Amino acid sequence: MSTTPHTVRTTDYHTAGEPFRIVDEDLPPIPGDTVAERRATALATGGSGTDPRPGPLDDLRRLLSREPRGHAGMYGGFVVPPDDDGAHFGVLFWHKDGYSTACGHGTMALGAWAVDTGRVPAPDDGDVPVRIDVPSGRVTATVHRADGRTTGVTFRNVPTRVVARAMKVGTTFGTVDADLADSGALYVSVAARDLGLDVSVRTLPELVRAGREIRAALPGHDVYGVILHEELPDTPEGLHQRNVTVFADGQIDRSPCGSGTSARLALLGDDGRLAAGDTLRHESVVGTVFTGRLLPAGITEVGGTSHRTGTHAFVLDPDDDLGAGFLL
Repeated sequence: MSTTPHTVRTTDYHTAGEPFRIVDEDLPPIPGDTVAERRATALATGGSGTDPRPGPLDDLRRLLSREPRGHAGMYGGFVVPPDDDGAHFGVLFWHKDGYSTACGHGTMALGAWAVDTGRVPAPDDGDVPVRIDVPSGRVTATVHRADGRTTGVTFRNVPTRVVARAMKVGTTFGTVDADLADSGALYVSVAARDLGLDVSVRTLPELVRAGREIRAALPGHDVYGVILHEELPDTPEGLHQRNVTVFADGQIDRSPCGSGTSARLALLGDDGRLAAGDTLRHESVVGTVFTGRLLPAGITEVGGTSHRTGTHAFVLDPDDDLGAGFLL
């Protein structure tokens, strides 16, 4: 851990309950001309979590995502230069197992952070777009303001495409139909009822087990997340669903999952259940809500709230036998 700064400063947010830890200083050099190239550099220097020789960036990821400074559900981002002057900044998304190509809840948190810190000037009342380069492309977080406060964020994703429908996947719960959509990362959607489950805190152990099994059954598809969803009664605004998204190696998204909501919108549009301009009320397992809207040409918008939870100066004591920490 000698390459990791002894003090690491972060600003933490949560978007609909899902944490996002932002680091925008004291980063080691990350070779690459684009965010996607920098992610490739990170992956080549330990991003898989199994490389016995992690690089300095991966030392930092482990330090911030593991206990006692983090936890197995921690998520965050390293702020890096954008691909060009068309974006305000870039970001490398990270979690306990490595680096993701997309993160909707993180994009929303970054939009709020950029405005709250003055990095992107904003009016006291009105909307301001924050353009961010992520590994999957350029996305926009439109930050909504009222009376000098950030009241919400709407994330416009890269185009989402349906990849496959009704793929048969075997699990210990039985064989289920799985739908695949790429919304910057590849998500599998499975109806929880087909597993004999509902989406609730009570069933989380079974949902996580099912998510891991479904992901493992599709090794050739580079699946990032498994969305286990259920229908709820329609609202006056339209469709209403609840989901839990299991991503990476069994992590649970506390939010309704931003890029996962994009995937659900594309599939519902393909089903004919949503038309351009229609909305989806999308709930998480903890009861928080995103509002998703389907637009033409595979574009989606996802809105919700993001709030700062703290600023931190994490210290690494060189005499600490636990070093970068541990995972349970």
